[in-house]
Amino acid sequence: MNVLFEEDGAFKAGAVLADNDSSLQVELPTGKRTKVKSGNVLLRFAAPGAQQLLAAAETEAAALDVDFLWEVSGAEEFGFEDLAREYYGAAPQAAQSSAILLRLHSAPIHFHRKGRGRFRKAPPEILQAALAGLEKKRQQAILQERMAAELQAGTLPGEFVPLLPQLLYKPDRNRIETKALEAACAASGLSAARLLGNAGAFADTHAYHLGRFLFEHFPQGTEFAQLAAAPPAADLPVAQMPAFSIDDATTTEIDDAFSVEFLPAGGWRIGIHIAAPGLAMQPGSGLADIARARLSTVYFPGRKITMLPDAFIEQYTLAEGAEKPALSLYLEVAPDLRVLATETRIERVGVAANLRHHDIEPKFNATTLANGTVPEFRFRDELTVLWRLAEVLEAGRGKASAQAGLFDFNYYVDWNIPSAHGPGHVDIQVRPRGSPLDKLVAELMIVANATWGAQLRDVGVAGIYRVQTAGKVRMSGVAGPHDGLGVDCYAWSSSPLRRYVDLLNQWQMLSLLRGEPAPFTANSEAMLATIRDFELTYAAYADFQRQMERYWCLRWLLQEGGSEFAAHRLREPLVRLEAVPLVLRCPSAPSGTPRSRLLVAVRDIDLFDIDAHCRFAGELATEVSPELDEEGVGNPY
Repeated sequence: MNVLFEEDGAFKAGAVLADNDSSLQVELPTGKRTKVKSGNVLLRFAAPGAQQLLAAAETEAAALDVDFLWEVSGAEEFGFEDLAREYYGAAPQAAQSSAILLRLHSAPIHFHRKGRGRFRKAPPEILQAALAGLEKKRQQAILQERMAAELQAGTLPGEFVPLLPQLLYKPDRNRIETKALEAACAASGLSAARLLGNAGAFADTHAYHLGRFLFEHFPQGTEFAQLAAAPPAADLPVAQMPAFSIDDATTTEIDDAFSVEFLPAGGWRIGIHIAAPGLAMQPGSGLADIARARLSTVYFPGRKITMLPDAFIEQYTLAEGAEKPALSLYLEVAPDLRVLATETRIERVGVAANLRHHDIEPKFNATTLANGTVPEFRFRDELTVLWRLAEVLEAGRGKASAQAGLFDFNYYVDWNIPSAHGPGHVDIQVRPRGSPLDKLVAELMIVANATWGAQLRDVGVAGIYRVQTAGKVRMSGVAGPHDGLGVDCYAWSSSPLRRYVDLLNQWQMLSLLRGEPAPFTANSEAMLATIRDFELTYAAYADFQRQMERYWCLRWLLQEGGSEFAAHRLREPLVRLEAVPLVLRCPSAPSGTPRSRLLVAVRDIDLFDIDAHCRFAGELATEVSPELDEEGVGNPY
């Protein structure tokens, strides 16, 4: 005697060795013996043999039409042997009954299982819905296969076009397009970014990285809504002295300018003039909400995303040749460079010149100042006074405004020059920190931020402060010391066109000067949320800037050619190239003195991962390179 039984969800057959009431001892065709519960036995048969039964049943089942079986089945629950008897019109053979069982079991859409060997046909409406779903899956499988094949062939499927940002940066694995992309990646061995790039999903690697940033931080795009702003007030008093600014050549958001009045009795009245966009909008207005949402201008090589619309910036930036509204801090300075008094005014400032570093620094630098050989140029004498004052202010704080011996790197991208790696030719220029121009600007900004922060603190008007204690820098709604700058409080106020925190502090100062209630209170949700959001957003923007500076360093290596570059050691296993501020891992470099020089070979530059393989190629001269920090960035004000 043989039996057909179910075990672990599979049908098996074997010869009965012993038959007890509740169980059987069965030998399988493989020779293995197993104990089978009587309740699991579905069919007892004498012939054919167990192995032959399953083979014959599978062959017979493959020929059965499941739709016909569903048609001839009754609406009530039935056993497989009953259907086999009706289907074959006589007592079925064991292989025929087994074939019906296998076919019913393999068609769960048509037949719902009700017990061991028992089934009920699916109701017509449920069957139709299930078949429609099955057909949909089949069509989706065909579509997925087609899209995956197109991707591997370097063609972008039309279905991908409206979903590209999501597919690139935050794929939804429930979508068929994502499944097709994953299948194509698995088949090709390429990452999603590379595969989509080969298919023309984005213009170049720069567009890919910028797209990721915009997807996360500017999901609605970077364009501004058409909002009207109040024109600069015409009834403000006009400053007596012409002002001048000092900036990089690419700066368009000119927040700060200076003036120097030589007093008849000796000494000077120094003006620190900060652009006053806070006069044109109030918290809660459309423009203010835009600034609150963006929180800061985003800077990265070759481009920037401004916090405020360009048209508005043009009205309030301290551009030369116009009178612009400003919040001005005046310092009464004695002939011995002591600051005797301060005064803050709301006024219009006539901007006589926008001085640029590249024009002034060849004439006005540490060497010419030390030798007394500064040549004649406009505002030379005023700059000399500001530099002398800056030296006194720095000494009074006991902290350097810019650490000497460090370097900043400026990135200039000409987008009109193409390359094999995308548009743009990059020029990376090194600029020493701590120049006289840097020092005088930094010191005067520190004075303004510290003075206005103290004024807000002393009268109990809320402000947002930059606090540094125990080496940690943070934003705070409570005034606290900034140990790194050596001041007892420091409220960012000098860049209201570029940072929302500065704009908020300006609103607070304007209300104080006008004798009006301040728009923000210290413990208000608006103030606390601004502090929290600004810190997170500002850090994210800074991370993106560093990432893109690294990207352009790699582009510079590809652009300039060559494979071996001078570098200096940082902490193991990191090295930094000397030509550009690029830090790479170089595990093969032997141990050496930090900042000692070596030669490294750079290979396999990857513009998607923004990385490269670095290998030790030899030692260079024993002298150490200038003390460069790892990032080459940093502005104290």
